[in-house]
Amino acid sequence: MEGLPDGPGRAVTHLAGPVAAFRYQIRGKVQGVGFRWFVARNATRLRVMGYARNLHDGSVEVLAVTVDLGALAELERCLNRGPEFAKVESVDKSEISVEADQHKTFDIM
Repeated sequence: MEGLPDGPGRAVTHLAGPVAAFRYQIRGKVQGVGFRWFVARNATRLRVMGYARNLHDGSVEVLAVTVDLGALAELERCLNRGPEFAKVESVDKSEISVEADQHKTFDIM
């Protein structure tokens, strides 16, 4: 598992209150274009925990956990847009159940 470098916005966050947790599968030209790093930078900025990882079928999976639904909506806009060289064709979203303290950072896997 690769983490982001230490720095501002990388502090471990403890989620207080009920958490929203979603799994996203992003399809299109999303591997080899910096998509996971793009997501990680935005998630860290928005204080969303979880991870981004490449899947064998060429898509990217993102797990997002937060107490801030506004931050989640902003992250979703980022997922639909992607970085400059990506071409997002679809974003599938499903709600999942996680423990509030299971994710304390956003990681690239």
